[in-house]
Amino acid sequence: MGGCPTGEFPGSCHRGRRKRGLQTDLHNEIVQEIETLLGYPSITDLDLEAVEMAVRRQALRLAARALEQRLNTDTRDHEGPELPCPCGGSAKYHGRHGKTFASVLGPLHLQRAYYHCEQCASGFCPRDRALGLESFSLTPGVLRMTASAAALLSFAESSGLLRELAGVEVSAKQVERVAEALGAEIAVDEQQPVEKRGEMAPAPTMYLGMDGTGVPMRAQEVKDRAGKQADGTAKTREAKLVTIWTAESRDEKGKLVRDSGSVTYSAAIESAATLDTSPDLSDFGVRVQREANRRGFPEAQRQAVLGDGSPWIWNTARELFPQAAQILDRFHAKEHLSQVGKVIYGDSLEGKQWIQTRYDDLDEGRLKSLVEALHGHAQQYKGAGECIHYIWNNRRRMRYPKFHQQGLCTSTGVVEAGCKLVIGTRLKRAGMHWTVKGANTIIALRCSKLSGRFEDFWERRSDQMKGAA
Repeated sequence: MGGCPTGEFPGSCHRGRRKRGLQTDLHNEIVQEIETLLGYPSITDLDLEAVEMAVRRQALRLAARALEQRLNTDTRDHEGPELPCPCGGSAKYHGRHGKTFASVLGPLHLQRAYYHCEQCASGFCPRDRALGLESFSLTPGVLRMTASAAALLSFAESSGLLRELAGVEVSAKQVERVAEALGAEIAVDEQQPVEKRGEMAPAPTMYLGMDGTGVPMRAQEVKDRAGKQADGTAKTREAKLVTIWTAESRDEKGKLVRDSGSVTYSAAIESAATLDTSPDLSDFGVRVQREANRRGFPEAQRQAVLGDGSPWIWNTARELFPQAAQILDRFHAKEHLSQVGKVIYGDSLEGKQWIQTRYDDLDEGRLKSLVEALHGHAQQYKGAGECIHYIWNNRRRMRYPKFHQQGLCTSTGVVEAGCKLVIGTRLKRAGMHWTVKGANTIIALRCSKLSGRFEDFWERRSDQMKGAA
């Protein structure tokens, strides 16, 4: 008997030769295609863009053909005349069924063993389960690309971008279904305990911010809900966000600045309220606690919670982190003063000077002077009186000189920018109206991408699918 020259099993030798032969054939075909495309009389006549796009299409087509051949010649997914069905019945083998899937290489037409169960009147292909092809007629590579695009862009824009950059045809409706399905998976995955990694160890000082912003909803989602419209109805539901970051770095002036890559987000349209008699946290309170534990916020040497004047923010902070410093985000405080100044003085020079003086009072801790300046306008302007109450209710959270002496940030833009970045730029565009379920899936997907957690989620998802196969 002839042995394998490498000393390995004879079968592996033959497989190795076939593999090398396939690689050689692919290489030769690609080279021939390139030589044909470059067969111009002069290099100055070369349309490089056309050539590189044509070469890419040809290379992908050849790769898709090779992958098709490899998968279709392997019939080991035929595991016998019958297989157990998930419903508890028995599914019988009904031959090999063909289906075309969208892949990163282009269309893949695969033949798979098909089993049908009469008890539940449904069928399945074991290979689809093993390769992660059970949903959407998209391969895992396209599924991942689609989710990444949908986290950043509208469904229609995502479809166009996938076509333009990757040459993959995924309709806007498919993008929507993929994004909502994966967003729902992420929302569930996020609730699972995750072991803290070394790079996420608590910093000496950690900041936690909370904020909320309205998301435009479909009519049935706000039916019979009170709102801010002139007739008392609502057009939005509030998405609440918790964000955590560190600020140990300093700029050229020695001012504390947010550490690059330290910001993470978690958000959803959910309630921050519970009954006073309930021992349980609110849905949003559970989210905040989970994110804080994930980041190690309770273990930090110093903790600070930033937010605007919304009572639900400070109620949540007091309940979960009584030891943390509470700081009214200085950006929000100045925003209130600016609005009052414009109501009183309009856009005049006097108004700009008045606002700047109030800013100085705020920065230097002269709250008494600030309130006295507002008192002079409180009877004539409702906003001035409301601003006085705002300052009084949050006076302990507005001790900015003291916070600065302690080396704490009082306004980094993270809290204000968080709602715009996570929610506004994706869910509050012209013409968009959401269901609560749909909005929450996109929010979960977006938070995962912006927090740098999508890769970890995808790895866990792949491992779970392999384990279930």
